[in-house]
Amino acid sequence: MLDKAELLLPAGSLVKLKTAVLYGADAVYAGTPDMCLRAQSKFSIDELQEGIEFVHARGKKIYLTLNLFMHNRDVAKLPSFTATLRELHPDGVLIADPGVFQYLKENAPELNLFVSTQANICSYAAVKFWQSLGAKLCVLGREVTFEEIKEIRQRCPDILLETFMHGAMCMSYSGRCLISNYLADRSANQGKCAHCCRWHYKLHLRLKDGTLKEIVINEDNKDVFEFLLEEDFRQGEYYEVVEDEHGGYLLNSKDMCLLPKLPDLLSVGLDSLKVEGRNKTEYYAGVVARAYRQAIDDWYSAPQTWDAARYMPELHTLQNRGYCLGFHNGKLTNISQNYEYTRTLGDWLFAGSIIRWEGDDAIMEIRNYIQSGEEFEFLIPASLQVVRLQLNEFIDALSGETSLKVSAGQGKAIRIRPDMWPAPLSEIKRLLPQYTIARKFQPLKGENAAMLHRKTAEFAQLCED
Repeated sequence: MLDKAELLLPAGSLVKLKTAVLYGADAVYAGTPDMCLRAQSKFSIDELQEGIEFVHARGKKIYLTLNLFMHNRDVAKLPSFTATLRELHPDGVLIADPGVFQYLKENAPELNLFVSTQANICSYAAVKFWQSLGAKLCVLGREVTFEEIKEIRQRCPDILLETFMHGAMCMSYSGRCLISNYLADRSANQGKCAHCCRWHYKLHLRLKDGTLKEIVINEDNKDVFEFLLEEDFRQGEYYEVVEDEHGGYLLNSKDMCLLPKLPDLLSVGLDSLKVEGRNKTEYYAGVVARAYRQAIDDWYSAPQTWDAARYMPELHTLQNRGYCLGFHNGKLTNISQNYEYTRTLGDWLFAGSIIRWEGDDAIMEIRNYIQSGEEFEFLIPASLQVVRLQLNEFIDALSGETSLKVSAGQGKAIRIRPDMWPAPLSEIKRLLPQYTIARKFQPLKGENAAMLHRKTAEFAQLCED
């Protein structure tokens, strides 16, 4: 068991890796496209090498993923991939398939073997099994409750334990899902999930003569009736099926956020607290890292005065599907599902990031449309503070031409000169190093604003109950 839990962030690309470390990650996890569960991984082997050197130079750790379930066609790749792993020297390798575990154990005995959440470890018996095979760390399944975590930690004191605390939830059992195979011929267990649980579906009726009739929901009847599901063994518990004229989202989970329960996770002695999201932006990596970094450090410093209310506003700046506590308190409730929409909502947008300093000029890559007079918040690493900056015109980083608006895309960047900052340049350069991210406020309106307000209130109430 470690003296202090590590904060583990996803690294879907080299920039995301560096951003996560800048904003406080103790460790990151990454993978390559053909041998992990993120087929959209943006890493090449050379970039992985650079990332490992970057992380180790700062006293941090990096874990590489080999957590797909292998078919015969994949086994032939194992020797070359194992050779690459031995050259890269990561701090650990995440594995789900027992055959892969055994192969690495025999052919790369110096590597630290970690067992991925895809192995569905939900009991102390499973932890002890993998430990007997030589595993150094076990990632617990998302389905494990806090009470179960406590017992697992008590019965397994001499192995590293990791759990997820933030990110997308899967409607299936820790990712063991076949819906994508069935509907899109893309295997979720081979890193190619089509996220069919986020799609919208429509209800139909089949008449006795075999014909199908669509249930038409419109302005005239949408408030007349509701669709409710009742499960045989939960009689009297009704689950609403929400559908509008576009369809419904029957399987769409909210996102996990265990920050309000962070004292539970830290006090029980978990070794690693993991954030999901290798396909998310560097803005996501930076915001989540700095919020949890501050929260973790503050709890260790003064647990008696720790208050989640200080950190939650930062996480609410992220686009999300609404937050839930996952299985932390026990079984899921209907509050954990988002039946209304699959898109993410939020009042803040990723404006851009400082990709480099050219002398005294900051070069900011633009990631969303910006126009004259808008104010940005540059997020200071190792702090919850920001530097606010309002620009009335934008200087193209390459041509030097000025404009009153800028659209994102194709590496579009602007130049921020020393006299534009609201503080002395020496202070700005100290506070805002390379990879600093910026956001802009763009409040939602109408129905979207109401949805976001309701989801935020539901989560606050859930945490109080």
